[in-house]
Amino acid sequence: MPSYAKFLKDILSNKRRLEEHETVALTEECSALIQNKLPPKLKDPGSFLIPCEIRAASFEKALCNLGASVSFMPLSVCKKLDMGELKPETISLQLADRSVKHPISILEDIPIKVGKFFVPADFVVLKMEEDTQIPIILGRPFLETTGALIDVKNGKLSLIVGEEKVEFDLANSVKRSFVESSCCRVDDPLHLCLVHDELEDNEDGESEDCAQLSLPKELLRHQQARTKILEPVSTVHNPEKL
Repeated sequence: MPSYAKFLKDILSNKRRLEEHETVALTEECSALIQNKLPPKLKDPGSFLIPCEIRAASFEKALCNLGASVSFMPLSVCKKLDMGELKPETISLQLADRSVKHPISILEDIPIKVGKFFVPADFVVLKMEEDTQIPIILGRPFLETTGALIDVKNGKLSLIVGEEKVEFDLANSVKRSFVESSCCRVDDPLHLCLVHDELEDNEDGESEDCAQLSLPKELLRHQQARTKILEPVSTVHNPEKL
């Protein structure tokens, strides 16, 4: 009798029962993955830059930074704007890396032209290297004064002053200024210690087949001590004559 016919006969005669299907309760995360309820993952939109004007100077890329409690301006930019004599300040600023900086002065109520309206802002003047791409940083007080609404997904920044509103499309400018020109590098001390990318030439002028390791003197001595060839020592003294 064929196996399928025998199997069907056993089922009909109740000699064999079908296996029961087990129900498995999935977690909420697994259910969301299977049912495709998760939103699509997007890339980093980058920083938000807007054009502005201070006096006769135009800045095409002023950084809007929600992480800064004040607005910053380098001393070199302050001198170009001819802000007059700076009054020294005794305050100190603690940066994100826990370092403390002492600003040179504070400029108060500086009118900034953004779009079609002027907004007053205070700037902390620091002696630091000027960034040609981002000359000034606009902090949270400026964003609150202008009623800033940031749409990260669509790359839009809206500033509202009174009944007037100006909107900036930031997607294209951010990609051109940061994504294509940015370069990240991390030096691994262990990698630099163990690997050397230059091949040393031997006495005949021929390059060796493998790269020489660049190791500290202590590691070289330890390696030489381990790889030192030991002469064989006989364990049998005065062997018997045959």
